[in-house]
Amino acid sequence: MDLIDRVNGHFLENMATQQEAMELLSAGVAVAAERMVACLMNEGKILACGNGGSAADAQHFAAEMVGRFEKERPGLAAISLATDSSILTAIGNDYDFDMVFSKQVRALGHTNDLLLAISTSGNSANVVEAVYAAHERGMGVIALSGKDGGKLAEILSSDDVHLIVPSMRTCRIQEVHILLLHALSDAVDYMLLGGD
Repeated sequence: MDLIDRVNGHFLENMATQQEAMELLSAGVAVAAERMVACLMNEGKILACGNGGSAADAQHFAAEMVGRFEKERPGLAAISLATDSSILTAIGNDYDFDMVFSKQVRALGHTNDLLLAISTSGNSANVVEAVYAAHERGMGVIALSGKDGGKLAEILSSDDVHLIVPSMRTCRIQEVHILLLHALSDAVDYMLLGGD
């Protein structure tokens, strides 16, 4: 296979996955955005977590909320639970790495808050534990996953929102996740600020 054909294959597969995701997930993204705005308008905050690329996505989303997406506005309350190396290493060392997010959710989360749980497989043990902790705290959950939804699909409540990317490939799932996070950021701004 020619290298250019291989690169083109990534573009083509991405476009097909994005198209299918649009058809399957747009309504769920709208519901998730409405939940986020309700949370923020009720003095709540969004706690985001994930591992690896999903940790970067959690951090990226928090930056879009606290800083801005595309329009100037006051900062919105969002925290990435994947960024404090002292907390992560202390919990990982003193307890267990599976608890690095759940301990933070129990410490920081309240009833009006939301957890944004990101796991491409839906099986990340520390993300699953964070969902359990969020439910204990009376928090709603918005989960982004892929494949068959994994363990997250089994433990989310009917009040939670689960956006499962229709792909088995981690790279394609991650590509859709960043689009979903941008769509959520835009929808939040649209509901709060109006515009075209």
